[in-house]
Amino acid sequence: MTDDRSEGVDEPEPASETRDVVVPLRVYKTVTVFSTLFAVAAVVGGFLLIDQATDRATLPTAEIDPVVAIAGIALIVVGGGTYAFSTRFRTTEMGKSKDDADEPSDNG
Repeated sequence: MTDDRSEGVDEPEPASETRDVVVPLRVYKTVTVFSTLFAVAAVVGGFLLIDQATDRATLPTAEIDPVVAIAGIALIVVGGGTYAFSTRFRTTEMGKSKDDADEPSDNG
């Protein structure tokens, strides 16, 4: 039998290793601060839109403004997605990801 793999060809990395984006510390701090700020503002703004669409949850279902309510839900989803995406960034100083279990535990 012959081996179809060529020598010197890198195999794809496991999914857990390709999810992290390694950046310099200055970029990490900037991304973390502004993405968190945007995410919090988007989620709060989304809840405010839902509150406005339902008139503080006092309107009957037939009178709810669906366009504003859907815009509020979309804004909450965008804020959550932004925060989730920003957690993929790390620096080289941060060490290994939590999925790497090759290091021994130092806590006793």
